[in-house]
Amino acid sequence: MRKILLGIFVSGFLLIQANAQEQTAKLLQETARTLVQQGDFDNAILMLERARLQEPGNTEILKDLSFAAYLKRDFSKAIEVGNLLITKPDADPQAFQIVGMSYKATAAYKDCAKLYRTALRKFPKSGVLYNEYAELFALEKEMEEAIAQWEKGIEMDPGYSSNYYNAAIYYLSKSNWIRASLYGEIFLNLESYTARTTEMKTQLFTAFKNLYSLESLKLLKELKTNSTFEKIILDGISSAMRTRTSTGNMNDLISVRARFVQEWQNEQHPGFSYRLFDHQLYLINQGLFEAYHYWLLSTTIPEEARDAWKKTHPKETEGFKAFQESRVFKLSEAAYYFNK
Repeated sequence: MRKILLGIFVSGFLLIQANAQEQTAKLLQETARTLVQQGDFDNAILMLERARLQEPGNTEILKDLSFAAYLKRDFSKAIEVGNLLITKPDADPQAFQIVGMSYKATAAYKDCAKLYRTALRKFPKSGVLYNEYAELFALEKEMEEAIAQWEKGIEMDPGYSSNYYNAAIYYLSKSNWIRASLYGEIFLNLESYTARTTEMKTQLFTAFKNLYSLESLKLLKELKTNSTFEKIILDGISSAMRTRTSTGNMNDLISVRARFVQEWQNEQHPGFSYRLFDHQLYLINQGLFEAYHYWLLSTTIPEEARDAWKKTHPKETEGFKAFQESRVFKLSEAAYYFNK
């Protein structure tokens, strides 16, 4: 009986000790994450190394350690730990991203490209990996390869915002105002309040100004790269602008865009159900389309004009604010039409 009790005691003690070690490793990791947020990368790495000694196979600890080393600009350590991490079966796209960023930081572009190809075979629907791979091509000035990856990222992972952002910037540089407009507006709905949002609002105004003019529309229609989807959109915009040659002010722009969306719905284009247009139609029906544009293009509207509009439209202003705070803009993987 004494031996049985002793055995139970020893087993219990070992279990408690194991749990304590697990909690300690977790606590060390949490402490390290706090230190990273404070910019104290040296001590964060020390904490994570101690956690790693307790749980050498813990994927999350290894990922945090690789990232902390990257932030410290100790890229060799970030790559060393990261390469160990990505061999694990539960390594996620972010693990590959950290290693890839470290390779890019050291200009090891061939190793980086090989890494991303491997990662995308494992995670063919990862928007972050397509974006990282595209940015690698952009670093090497291979922009056609870059835009192909951004487009693939949009197709495979439509909820990831960075591919829209980078694709929109690319198409702005190519004066492809239709894709710049569509991708820029989708980006703003996915990522509504960041530093990139402010920049994109200004860029989107440039795209709109060029897209909604008969002269630009004529040139855009002549592009041989247009998909069937884009051709239908351009025809729809031309129809919506049938009484105008350009959209010189906010009211004209809103009017043309509202007419386009309403006619798009009435036409019921088979096979082309586009989330952005559904979103716009909902805002029209809720009386929020004008408020949406005062938010969408806010950086290009003089402050006094914005304030004056809000003062005379308090219901719409508060309604759109409440709408944005309560909704999440989502896209379907099936709704990619630019390859048709």
